[in-house]
Amino acid sequence: MSGLPSFRAVMLMVIAVVVVTVATGGVVVLLDGDLTGTLTGTGTGTGTGTQDPADRPARRPAQRSTTAPRLDQLVPTAEPASEHVQEFGEGGPGVTVTAPRVLAIAPAQVSKRTRLRLAALKHVEKAVVVDAGQVKVSGTPLNLLAVDPVQFRSWTPQAVADQPAVWSALTRGELVAEAGAARRYGIVPGALYQVDGGPRLRVAASAPLGLTGVDGLVGADLGRAMGFAPGVAVLLHGKPGKISDTAVRKLLGKGTQVAVLDAAARTPKQQTATGRQSTPRNVAVGRPASYLDLYKLSAARCPGLSWTVLAAIGQVESGHGRNNGPSSAGALGPMQFMPATWKHYGVDGDGDGKADIWSPYDAVPAAAGYLCANGAGKGGEKLRKAIWFYNHSWDYVNKVMGIAEGYARAYL
Repeated sequence: MSGLPSFRAVMLMVIAVVVVTVATGGVVVLLDGDLTGTLTGTGTGTGTGTQDPADRPARRPAQRSTTAPRLDQLVPTAEPASEHVQEFGEGGPGVTVTAPRVLAIAPAQVSKRTRLRLAALKHVEKAVVVDAGQVKVSGTPLNLLAVDPVQFRSWTPQAVADQPAVWSALTRGELVAEAGAARRYGIVPGALYQVDGGPRLRVAASAPLGLTGVDGLVGADLGRAMGFAPGVAVLLHGKPGKISDTAVRKLLGKGTQVAVLDAAARTPKQQTATGRQSTPRNVAVGRPASYLDLYKLSAARCPGLSWTVLAAIGQVESGHGRNNGPSSAGALGPMQFMPATWKHYGVDGDGDGKADIWSPYDAVPAAAGYLCANGAGKGGEKLRKAIWFYNHSWDYVNKVMGIAEGYARAYL
């Protein structure tokens, strides 16, 4: 997979203590090269499609690896921060968390007038607007928010807000990685990573941020230096399940990406509007231990469809669940379905009673069903046309077919 570490590389580069803590949703902070703080965070996880194909068993703490961690072919080095920055005070009673219920990315800077109108929406109690941008590390895209640590601290889970080292790290110009992103990409706290065409960033911490599609945080000053889009990311707080994502999208205009962060508190009708079905169709693929098995089982839904085509689409759309969106067009999840399409083709693949656009166990068999409905099982030009229906571009079709041929050579 282009731009991403192999399984062996990940195993070599991940420090066992870090893996155990990140996998359990904790906050991992390294300062001056040493592990200085670990907290177990409750987070605000919403089942946003950042899950691995299977839950990984916790590992016992072990000695640090002598092999330098790496992302793809880039070998970062762990170095202590050279500048001293006064630490933030401890959390506790002074930090009142206001959990975000809706995250939106606007197509342009949000004006002061629009901010006031957002704050005046029904059930909205608090709103904040921050900068946002995407960087690439060895070709792997990371979606980041650039924030004022003092202002943004209350928008994170209590365990994160209460960890002063996290917020001090942002003032030093360091990166705080989202715990799920750290696990998926093998990002190691304490290591330095070279941004493609940009600066080297030290990853000071990993923490469960609970923000769909966000891979990490940097300070506002660093975001401006890297050319992030100013004032395009909106977070809204209010009563769980009550803020209308439709109203938010209407205020921010065409092209706005909206992620509902409190889906569990929404009614079935509301969940359908955000990419979940109230009465999903059940397709038994279970929860395979790997993407390879998932693609094979899902392709069996459509006689004549090779699993390699599904795998190629999964690679092109999200890097096999490594970048689940929302996309600029509003597509969501590991197979990048538009919510309206998901409403008709979404399935419950793992039998948990939900058709979850963010879950690979639901999205991959749904993609197989969509391709089959467009004639993919007939092969030849019918297959190419079915892929074109998935994404209206013949360049896209050629790319998918080329990758599929590569998988066939490697695995068949």
